Amino acid sequence: MKQFTDRVAVITGGAGGVGAAMAERFATAGMSVVIADLAEDRVATTVAKLAGQGARAIGLPTDVGDLASVEALRDAAYSHFGAVHVLCNNAGVGAGAEGKMWEHTLNDWGWGLNVNLWGMIHGVKAFVPAMLEGGEPGHIVNTSSGNGGIAPLPNTAVYATSKAAVTAFTEVLYGQLHSIDANIGVSVLYPGPNVLKTGLLESSGHRPDAWANDTPRTTPYTTIASFDAAMLAAGVDLTYTPVEFVAEATFDAIRANRFWILPESERIDQRIRTRADSMLARSQPTYMEA
Repeated sequence: MKQFTDRVAVITGGAGGVGAAMAERFATAGMSVVIADLAEDRVATTVAKLAGQGARAIGLPTDVGDLASVEALRDAAYSHFGAVHVLCNNAGVGAGAEGKMWEHTLNDWGWGLNVNLWGMIHGVKAFVPAMLEGGEPGHIVNTSSGNGGIAPLPNTAVYATSKAAVTAFTEVLYGQLHSIDANIGVSVLYPGPNVLKTGLLESSGHRPDAWANDTPRTTPYTTIASFDAAMLAAGVDLTYTPVEFVAEATFDAIRANRFWILPESERIDQRIRTRADSMLARSQPTYMEA
């Protein structure tokens, strides 16, 4: 995409963190913005902020794990603005499952995969046919993570599994749209290069009753403080990346039609090399912490 003025962007998980930063960046480029998020009050606050900055913005509370809800989002976007040119499948949660992966409840797995993976599936299912029919240049951005998409952290089974799947899903989406010469670009986003402070660790506060666990939790949910401690122990740089940096990288990738949104980082590049070397050597996965 080269033209952004008077184009329309839909962002799921758009009421905070990376999603809200994307919305502001797109609005600055002259785009109309549709904000989707699970929390109605946060949607209203974000839309009001954008409108106060002179942006054309609407919002809709959306459960990306429910196809009907995503279809309602699509219908609202087309009804209000007449088209969708950029779709950012950005909504995600940290499942906060306890123990080892074989100890996780099925609802922990279900909730994490329902949002992080099925949310992408529903977004593509609902929007791509309409975008193809519209015939105008477009772009789809799917938010993955270095944790899973590049190399999984061993204590985040649900999240890492879902994000690894998002990367493969996005690669196939790119291949299939390319095979029909669609005028729709595709990118997979790895926010970074360092850790971001977003609402991901607060996901448990928005966990739907349908995915609640019957058994009481025996350990505290991860907090920013405990996450920081774990990252430091793993040797991860805790120089936080501003969400505005990620939004700018996303905008640049859409403009350049770049598939990998992967900010330069020697630490990340080394993880990619180490994983590739392990695969080529048919050896044990040395890129993972024990």
